[in-house]
Amino acid sequence: MAERSFKTEVEHLRLGAGETFTGEGILAITKALLESGVGYVGGYQGAPISHLMDVLADAQDLLAELGVRFEASASEAAATAMLAASVHYPIRGAVTYKGPVGVNVASDALANLASSGVNGGALIVLGEDYGEGSSIMQERSHAFAMKSQFWLFDPRPNLPSIVRAVKQGFELSEASCTPVMLMVRIRSCHVTGQFETADNIPPPLTVRDALAEPRKDFRRVVLPPMSYAHEKDKIENRWPAAEAFIAAQALNERFGPEQGKVGIILQGGMYNGVIRALQRLGLADLYGNTDVPLHVLNVTYPLVRAEILDFAHGMDALLVVEEGQPEFIEQSIGSMLFREGVRIRLMGKDVLPMAGEYTGKVLHDGITAFLRETAADLLPGRVRAPNRIAPEIPDLSKTVPVRPPGFCTGCPERPIFAALKIVQRELGEHQITGDIGCHLFASLPPFEIGGSTMGYGLGPASNSAFDAGGERRAISIIGDGGFWHNGLASSIGNMVFNRADSVAVIVDNYYSAATGGQDVPSSRARNPTKATNNPISAAVRGVGVKWIRVIDRTYDVPRMCAVFREALTTDYDGPKVIIASSECMLNRQRREKPLQQEAINAGKRVVTPRFGVDEDICTGDHACIRLSGCPSLSLKKLDDPLRDDPVAHIDQTCVGCGNCGEVAEAAVLCPSFYRADIVHNPTGFEHWRAGLAARLIGWLQRRRARRSLSFEGAK
Repeated sequence: MAERSFKTEVEHLRLGAGETFTGEGILAITKALLESGVGYVGGYQGAPISHLMDVLADAQDLLAELGVRFEASASEAAATAMLAASVHYPIRGAVTYKGPVGVNVASDALANLASSGVNGGALIVLGEDYGEGSSIMQERSHAFAMKSQFWLFDPRPNLPSIVRAVKQGFELSEASCTPVMLMVRIRSCHVTGQFETADNIPPPLTVRDALAEPRKDFRRVVLPPMSYAHEKDKIENRWPAAEAFIAAQALNERFGPEQGKVGIILQGGMYNGVIRALQRLGLADLYGNTDVPLHVLNVTYPLVRAEILDFAHGMDALLVVEEGQPEFIEQSIGSMLFREGVRIRLMGKDVLPMAGEYTGKVLHDGITAFLRETAADLLPGRVRAPNRIAPEIPDLSKTVPVRPPGFCTGCPERPIFAALKIVQRELGEHQITGDIGCHLFASLPPFEIGGSTMGYGLGPASNSAFDAGGERRAISIIGDGGFWHNGLASSIGNMVFNRADSVAVIVDNYYSAATGGQDVPSSRARNPTKATNNPISAAVRGVGVKWIRVIDRTYDVPRMCAVFREALTTDYDGPKVIIASSECMLNRQRREKPLQQEAINAGKRVVTPRFGVDEDICTGDHACIRLSGCPSLSLKKLDDPLRDDPVAHIDQTCVGCGNCGEVAEAAVLCPSFYRADIVHNPTGFEHWRAGLAARLIGWLQRRRARRSLSFEGAK
């Protein structure tokens, strides 16, 4: 069950020649693939390109009509390996995943693919997750293009440019027999716009057709001596062919006057920000007309030497706008200019930050500094001679609280870590590693469990150094998504092979939840196109794990505590695997809420649980919050003058999971939590019973009031 349905967007993929597509950049890429005659598509979901996979999953009928093969791959490496179909056959193939973590996983397949070269066009659509909106380590994918010699697109962030880059990417790949990576940043993926569509094109040769006529060429196999010939072919044939195609087709763009004393060379993805900065300086208008010459690199690798030298001719200074580090493009341009003996001032990372996202303010300040040093006459007077005393900018970190990500309300993973925290209070602190996924939020307060993560599916593997027979067993956490991505072999299989006396906790929330709720092999849903309902317990048993405990309701905190305690104290010497299963609450709410509302509207009786805190019983020590951390569990100030401390309070966002009460019971906290069932469309008997209860309670309250001492009116 994906995060949302794309049935409406799928209909937009059927638009034909002369019609107008309106939507997000990532959906425009999907349409461009179909217009390019793609024969097969694969990939692994991950922001910011998850929607491409989800749209294709909802477009099975259209893909079948066109003869396009689609696969939701098990990993980025598996996706890239699909492109082997384009090595021998003239079939266009595309895969998509998140970078640079996806590129890291796929690097072996990418290197082999780039070595052998391709016959059909091979396109990797990479969601470059860099900057303030990123969820991963801050690295660039550019280095992989340089290392393995495949070409890198970074188109201007508007729909016509992005669509054109998809089609040109296939053409460049075929012209140079080299795979091409199309890098789309977060803003490019979600930018909204329009473009004129073309007809979808069925692949001239489908993968079904290719099966009937197998092809092979041993010269494409990456083995000596062919692998040595591949490297020479890259340099002597493929690279020159790529440069010739880039220049002939004008894939890179020029804007502004033909001549100027200064110019800016920029990545295509930086175009909107640069134009906005120039607008604020009065050097460009709303339509992109600029007084400063711009050379926009829609292809950032390889750089075409002739284009760079031609742009720089007659200029006094050049600014290179290149987001991220190291400054690969700036270094390459500097080398070109030096080798040609061109005397020009080259600036870039001296006026722009070496690392970090190039936001609007960063680009404005950097371009202003560049022009102030090299062409001050272009700047307005107020900018050319700024005040020496800059206004003091307040340090917002001292006034705005840090807001790290955390578990959703009702998340079934929260009780797992509450139980582990309770058990560690009894048995002592343990060495714990995490993994990629929602469960990594446990490393943050209030749990503070797990201090490292080495990659998707590598949680248990990253604890292997601690399997040294110490006083306490090491614990590792891995999710169901990571387990199926890489963890079964690299982590669980590794534990079995090395007879690890440690504990692995597999958090099974039924989906690849962190990437949008896509199904995985162990999902409980019945998927019409995928094989689900494959239990994780069977898989770990199949690779040799003997000690397995399965918990089908993680909200049972006492049960969770008992299993953790058993795993950490048992005499069994070998891998111990705990599979903690409960459905992701977000997906559960998406599935159940529409059904509940439909039943309520139809007049059917529906019971929804809600939880609360009895203010008279709550002790105010807030231990329940320290063991839960649920966003719906907060504090409330009482009007009682005899109670200064606020009490725990459950707000209206509660989804009725019951975790707070379970934790309070397991940790022997104050019994202040209660459950109230809200009955929609109650029966007549329930109406009568509720009225009777209200009258009885009212009578008891009035009787107590009459017997209480009162000081009203006393003088």
